[in-house]
Amino acid sequence: MTKDRSPIRVGLIRCDTHGAYYGALMAKHDPLQLQRPLSQGQPSRYSWQEGGAHYYHYTDYANASRMTVDFVEGFRIVKVWDEHRDAAECLAAVFKHPPEVCDRFEDVSDDVDLVFIADCNGDGSDHLELARPGLERSVPPFVDKPLAYTLDDARQIVNLAEENGVPLAAISILRALPDAALFSNRLAEVGPLQFGCIQGGGPSLAGQIHTISLAQHIFGDGVTAVRAMGDEGPNTIHLEFGGRTDRPSQGVTLNCDVGLVWHCAFHVSAFGPAGAIHSAPLGDFVFPFGAAEILRQVREMGHTGRSP
Repeated sequence: MTKDRSPIRVGLIRCDTHGAYYGALMAKHDPLQLQRPLSQGQPSRYSWQEGGAHYYHYTDYANASRMTVDFVEGFRIVKVWDEHRDAAECLAAVFKHPPEVCDRFEDVSDDVDLVFIADCNGDGSDHLELARPGLERSVPPFVDKPLAYTLDDARQIVNLAEENGVPLAAISILRALPDAALFSNRLAEVGPLQFGCIQGGGPSLAGQIHTISLAQHIFGDGVTAVRAMGDEGPNTIHLEFGGRTDRPSQGVTLNCDVGLVWHCAFHVSAFGPAGAIHSAPLGDFVFPFGAAEILRQVREMGHTGRSP
């Protein structure tokens, strides 16, 4: 922890699209290198290497070097690791001050103030393994969603943080999305809230965690019961709140696997006796602002030693 507010030294585990996505929001980099990090014909490991992260961070069609989303000061990425070393080297080369490329993920937590475990499309099944070395060295981690794949793994991560006296953060971008908070502020328009629904997220756990987090962000926490159904996974999920008067009386239904959507967009609706309201698409063009909000919370955690 850096209570003197000096830059937080970050060790980044996994240089996938979320690693590049968050990395570009907290470390100075070459925008055009982020846009085209590979030579023509060179195979890619992750979508960011095809320009995926640059596309949503730099949306000025006339100036590919002008960032159009929030950059968060106060971090310095000093170490990176990926199971594909070439991907880690590729991302390191994007930054103005290239970090050390580690041979082992265990080395990322040496001489850093924060371990950042990125995970774009995974299910969290390796998060305990990746988080353990840093936690045992009393280095605070940010763990990308989900915290873990199993309840037992999640408890072990939390227990390790408590045993070593360090804070812990694990947040979905949808849980921190400013546009979702704005929609939540409109719920009173429908009168006493009866029902909510969300479309989006897709069939994978990585996406459905986002859908659940968005529901908690807009409609609140305190879920008491969950019902789920689907041919191969829980693609339709209903959340109940135990009759709380400050939650939707008839619950919230999540329709996750709705097919292709516009730029990964989620759509939220709320219903009550006074009518219904519907959100604008909550998708890739606003997600960077949620990621930036997470980085602000993580920065505060790094300085204060308190979990968000």
